[in-house]
Amino acid sequence: MSDSGKRVLLAEPRGYCAGVDRAIETVERALEKHGAPVYVRKEIVHNKHVVETLTERGVVFVEETDEVPEGALVVFSAHGVSPAVHASAAQRNLRTIDAACPLVTKVHQEAKRFARDDYDILLIGHEGHEEVEGTAGEAPEHIQLVDGPESVEAVEVRDESKLVWLSQTTLSVDETMETVSKLRERFPLLQDPPSDDICYATQNRQVAVKAMAPQCDLVIVVGSRNSSNSVRLVEVALQAGASASHLVDYARDIDAAWLDGVTTVGVTSGASVPEVLVRGVLDLLAEHGYSSVETVTTANETLTFALPRELRPARTAG
Repeated sequence: MSDSGKRVLLAEPRGYCAGVDRAIETVERALEKHGAPVYVRKEIVHNKHVVETLTERGVVFVEETDEVPEGALVVFSAHGVSPAVHASAAQRNLRTIDAACPLVTKVHQEAKRFARDDYDILLIGHEGHEEVEGTAGEAPEHIQLVDGPESVEAVEVRDESKLVWLSQTTLSVDETMETVSKLRERFPLLQDPPSDDICYATQNRQVAVKAMAPQCDLVIVVGSRNSSNSVRLVEVALQAGASASHLVDYARDIDAAWLDGVTTVGVTSGASVPEVLVRGVLDLLAEHGYSSVETVTTANETLTFALPRELRPARTAG
């Protein structure tokens, strides 16, 4: 620890998950292969810096496929899209590359399977989030959204014996389980998903924050406001005992007043945040006397995902 007693606890794991890494590399490879412009529906990942950097390189971000010139190339974001979006792209003869995270695609497949078996599906997630819209679009007549524990009372189902819950991949594990618990009080026969829907990386980042938060006067989460998993990290830090927690896109967003009387600062970042932004925060904290950095490691992540097949190197014969 530094002479002043000031220190930083740095959460590990933090930052890019395998799905985000794959999505960003997908856009970069598409630029290399096809040249600018490459169109991307919505933000490829929910991070301001990433979007700005790719825009400078010739990526054009659009809200919907009808903004893409007929016959052009469009990449679908890491959050996944509904069948209706694929159909819309096909109508405009767009060339498409789907950068949906494989863990999101898994939830889509679960939704389709339970819908085929005529289940009512309770999708736990945040209304308006792109991932929720994509998943719900797989089986709109079977899926109803449950946006947190307070939404449970409004749920209506046809047959309690054919009822399952699924979830958005980037939620708070604790809040999701609270919602499930309340749902099960009403519907004791509610079935669990065949495998955990909340992404491993989301869980790992929350566990790391829980481990360090009780020692922290302040936890700084690097991430954008439209990033669900980043916003959840602020909530988790406060619930786990941090005296204060703030979300920042860049080091320059840190208010020096937050550091008044603070000895221990925790630092982490959401799953769509490049490490260069965390380094910027550490540099700024060092300028304020927080030069001692201790890493708090709760997991080691080694998972990687293959690129979409359209961008994989061609196999050579022999």
